[in-house]
Amino acid sequence: MIYKIFWAIRAVIYAPFFGKFGFPSYLGRPIFLMGTRNVFIGKKVRIFPHLRMEVHRKGNIHIEDDVVISQNVHITSAGNLTIGKSSLILANVFITNIDHDYQELNQHIVKQEYLVNETIIGENCYIGMGAAIMAGTKLGKQCIVGANSVVKGAFPDYCVIVGAPAKMVKKYNFETQKWEKVK
Repeated sequence: MIYKIFWAIRAVIYAPFFGKFGFPSYLGRPIFLMGTRNVFIGKKVRIFPHLRMEVHRKGNIHIEDDVVISQNVHITSAGNLTIGKSSLILANVFITNIDHDYQELNQHIVKQEYLVNETIIGENCYIGMGAAIMAGTKLGKQCIVGANSVVKGAFPDYCVIVGAPAKMVKKYNFETQKWEKVK
């Protein structure tokens, strides 16, 4: 518990370098932060140690209120990237809105253009351990992403997504009030 006091102190020290840093949020020791002026963190956000967060070019990252980001998470943005309120992101997750073009032969990938596509994680989502949320992904409200899933595309509210590539396997049925398999 005492370590959280140090994390809160760290948050106070780092806050002026962010576009917004709501309190009482806290920040475990990051391993790398870049472009924090374009990072907007809401209230009561808990970020555990070993976060790598990068903003490139004119990108931004919006982390809404009451989000929990576990250890060893990598978030990178060159466009709009949003993590909706009350979401939980478990350890070893990668979230991006950037792909690298690879059309030019004999040209190193990192020297080719970024392909940027907005990524949105909806409100109250649960991102399982080791998942990769790829550029252009749009998760609706309260989506559940299984561990080690590779997610790309648009998914509706209240669904369970698993696999590589990820597919919707369940959806909440409000009539029966149960999570039901998708056919």
